[in-house]
Amino acid sequence: MTNAENTTLSLGIDFGTSGARAMAIAADGAICMTAMVSFPAMTVNWATTWRSALFHLIEEIPLNIRQQLGAIAINGTSSTVLLCDTEGEPVTAPILYNDDRGVSVLGTLNAIAPPNHPAISATSSLAKLLWWCCDAAVNDCIDMRTNASSLESYYFLHQADWLGFLLHGQLGISDYHNALKLGYDPESLSYPDWMKTLPSAPHLPKVLTPGTPIGSIEPDIVERYGLPGHCTVCAGTTDSIAAFLASGVRTPGEAVTSLGSTLVLKLLSQTRVDDGRYGIYSHRLGDRWLVGGASNTGGAVLRQYFCDRDLSELSQQIDPRQVSPLHYYPLLQPGERFPINDPHLPPQLNPRPDDPVTFLHGLLESIARVETEGYRLLETLSATPLTQVYTAGGGAANPTWTAIRARRLQVPVMAAPQTAAAYGTAQLAQLNWAATATTDL
Repeated sequence: MTNAENTTLSLGIDFGTSGARAMAIAADGAICMTAMVSFPAMTVNWATTWRSALFHLIEEIPLNIRQQLGAIAINGTSSTVLLCDTEGEPVTAPILYNDDRGVSVLGTLNAIAPPNHPAISATSSLAKLLWWCCDAAVNDCIDMRTNASSLESYYFLHQADWLGFLLHGQLGISDYHNALKLGYDPESLSYPDWMKTLPSAPHLPKVLTPGTPIGSIEPDIVERYGLPGHCTVCAGTTDSIAAFLASGVRTPGEAVTSLGSTLVLKLLSQTRVDDGRYGIYSHRLGDRWLVGGASNTGGAVLRQYFCDRDLSELSQQIDPRQVSPLHYYPLLQPGERFPINDPHLPPQLNPRPDDPVTFLHGLLESIARVETEGYRLLETLSATPLTQVYTAGGGAANPTWTAIRARRLQVPVMAAPQTAAAYGTAQLAQLNWAATATTDL
């Protein structure tokens, strides 16, 4: 490997729901550059859009940084999938992460998969695969200009799998984060026996540990963009896992709470926890587990009553040391999944005091209570006990809310130093590439 001593940077590329971002980082974690591209509002051909965005981002990287890249990894939205031919060209329109057409095959899915498996969902990768296995669906969606006569001739890929293929040229490789909702077992590191009962299906991807070096970038891309010929493309991950990795959490008991429109908890645990009753499932992180749960409460309820300016000004008038006597369950509409599993749970927002400061105090206190109950449920189900919480999302910027949450959680609470999924993906590439780089020199 020539000039490898000069290739010390890692690149993470994040494909989200509305755009993509690239971020290059140095060995010490310093950010060297960031580039972004938005997807067109009325996108029709998603595969073409993603391909264009990928190479646009690479082109946006200054040449002197491109020439120092030693590794690249890509994340994509979980359960966004597509079918490709043997050349890696899509033969269908991709099915996006939130597309629930798989509801039509849930009966088949429930008959195949074990009870409460993470893949049992109308939006899972496996549900979309089964939908494609239906003859009617195939006739509707596959490009009949291809010469293939059946699904067995095609490759089933996740968004991150396909984008990685465009760089390294090895078709049919995934990672165990993206493959979890395809049915892959991250504990045994294999597809389970029950998946052998699937109907006639396309090639399933070979599954690697996220960040595993796959191969060098294709020569034509090296020549076109001035990248090092030995720059390694690594197995990717999902956007939510990448954001967790960016937080810097490394010790079991540490967690990340995302306070966005909804409340999402992710706890690093020594033990695996899966419980379909609450939508709880675990992603593997090396020899540890990332246990997660998501509530329907969160910032969207606050925004129903307060603008950003009011949230900031009114919060400053709250004494976070005082417990609010108001006991709400803040929801926009009936239905909760975690830590209470009740699709009919009504919003509880009464009594509503005339004083907006008192009302906001009650809302912040109640969402913090739901967060606390969520972590307690994870511990009850055998996850590692909580020791520290990092916060991501808009709620991380509210010091009053942080103090209320710390009082309830009884552990330190602080803003995550990084939350960008592109940063976490760059770290993933960096860690695994660095471990093998000295061997390749």
